[in-house]
Amino acid sequence: MYLQSIINRLQILGEAMSQHGTRIIVTLAVLIAGLLIARWIEKGIRNSLRRWMPTAAFVTPVCRVAYIILVMMVFAAAMTEFGAKPINVIRFLSIITLVVMGLIIFLRPFFPTMPFKIGDTIKAGNLLGVVEGMSFLNTQLRTFGGKSFFVPNRKIIDDIVINYDLTPTRRVKINVRIRYDQDLQKAKTVLESLMPADERVKATPSPVVRVLNLASSCVELGGRCWVDNEKWWGARCDLIEQTKYRFDKEGIEFAFPQLQLHYNPGQAQKTARGENLTIGDVETLNQ
Repeated sequence: MYLQSIINRLQILGEAMSQHGTRIIVTLAVLIAGLLIARWIEKGIRNSLRRWMPTAAFVTPVCRVAYIILVMMVFAAAMTEFGAKPINVIRFLSIITLVVMGLIIFLRPFFPTMPFKIGDTIKAGNLLGVVEGMSFLNTQLRTFGGKSFFVPNRKIIDDIVINYDLTPTRRVKINVRIRYDQDLQKAKTVLESLMPADERVKATPSPVVRVLNLASSCVELGGRCWVDNEKWWGARCDLIEQTKYRFDKEGIEFAFPQLQLHYNPGQAQKTARGENLTIGDVETLNQ
């Protein structure tokens, strides 16, 4: 009985293949070729948009919508080729589209979103680099050393993320240390004149120089100015270099870690003989 049942099923399958085999093969060919062409068109659209608008945030959503539309057209063509009526195919795809859109709108607030887009420079955990790709499972991050890391999205969501490209401007910090015997006001004036001279530095907020600290062996000065985000690295390096040149030209000396020792021969001899120091000796040491 079991063998007869298998034979009957094979006969039914053979009859179906003899009647509709050509149509099934053509339908599968249309489906496979259509999906490959849809993927090729989606990549072409993505590359074109990135070439003309590399920092645009809507590139990925537009490409995804275009790919979904192309896939729907491929399925519609395959179903029509298989024998379905075009009007029924359109109705079916319309219902599916409405259901998917409704689920997306309803469930969207519950989906975690990444605080960055492709092309942004971010720091996630101990990794600093540029976002090159995102999927449902991981984010592709290329470091400035040329290495590509695939970081799980769950780890990024649960960690602190710094997005350096989220704001249009960024502050440049120039910290210098000068000796106590140098002209403080002159050093401040030189540092204040350096920043506005660079065309990348914003006039608002205006550059400012402040005394940060009176350290044990130096006076710490800090210059602050704002530049466009994409120009931050170059502006920072150039301003630091110009600070070195200008301070050397103006004769302002930078401070270095140092320790001063005061030698008293009389006290040294007493210490060597094991004699006790007097109150006067102690006062001399403390001066």
